[in-house]
Amino acid sequence: MTVLVIAEHDNASVKGATLNTVTAALACGGEVHVLVAGAAAGAAAQAASQIAGVTKVYHADDACFAHALAENVAAQVLSIASGYTHILFAATASGKNIAPRVAAKLDVAQISDISKVDSPDTFERPIYAGNAIATVQSADAVKVITVRTTGFDPAAATGGSAPIEVIAAVSGDGKASFVGSEIAANDRPELTAAKIIVSGGRALGSEDKFNEVMIPLADKLGAAIGASRAAVDAGYAPNDWQVGQTGKIVAPQLYVAAGISGAIQHLAGMKDSKVIVAINKDPEAPIFGVADYGLEADLFEAVPALTKAL
Repeated sequence: MTVLVIAEHDNASVKGATLNTVTAALACGGEVHVLVAGAAAGAAAQAASQIAGVTKVYHADDACFAHALAENVAAQVLSIASGYTHILFAATASGKNIAPRVAAKLDVAQISDISKVDSPDTFERPIYAGNAIATVQSADAVKVITVRTTGFDPAAATGGSAPIEVIAAVSGDGKASFVGSEIAANDRPELTAAKIIVSGGRALGSEDKFNEVMIPLADKLGAAIGASRAAVDAGYAPNDWQVGQTGKIVAPQLYVAAGISGAIQHLAGMKDSKVIVAINKDPEAPIFGVADYGLEADLFEAVPALTKAL
């Protein structure tokens, strides 16, 4: 068996999600190869070659990969897919965009969002917002899989010395083209990669209060800021801060939830966090059921006091 991991990168370095995906690939058994498709991405290919457990890196370099269009990356994956039993993507926005195209072209069923590898053909994945775990067995010759990165520890970024093989770039049919992007400026850690996350809920009452209470605490902790779906829907926080089933799945070392009741949708996105701290004045709030530390208090008093004490 040989497993292919599709690297996520910024052409200069490999993103953390790739390290978790490599761990899942190693659990599948056999050799692990990594594909780096990018534009002037030699540094990213070099970084991929140093990941512990990787035995070969394929480097496809062309301007068509500059913006990682799913159509182009999928075509590149398909050009080398025949030699693999497993093709793994991180279950990120990028991976979820490319993997279904690859699975459809290979005429196989995609296995989505796995959190554990039981054997080379059997995997576990959460369903019903994480309230149940499904065990899925696939008889497909090639298994196209997206990996829930919070379910696997990251592979060591250094220690490997895999050879890099430059391969010819293969692009899509040209029907899709990059027009532009609007990226929100953020000087905080990326939410899905942050070690500490401070999240606020609907109980904060307004955008002004959200910023007044939560931002000072995040600044003190050097944390990323998250929000519940209710807070985002109410306009207290931007969409890219949403944590949960329909937002971002996170697993930081520390997750502080203030004014979040703990609806199933939200818990599905953060319950794998190493340490969960909940601040809520409702003693019956479901968030206390998953919290390592719970404080039954008014967040407007408790959070500023915590910020001051740090």
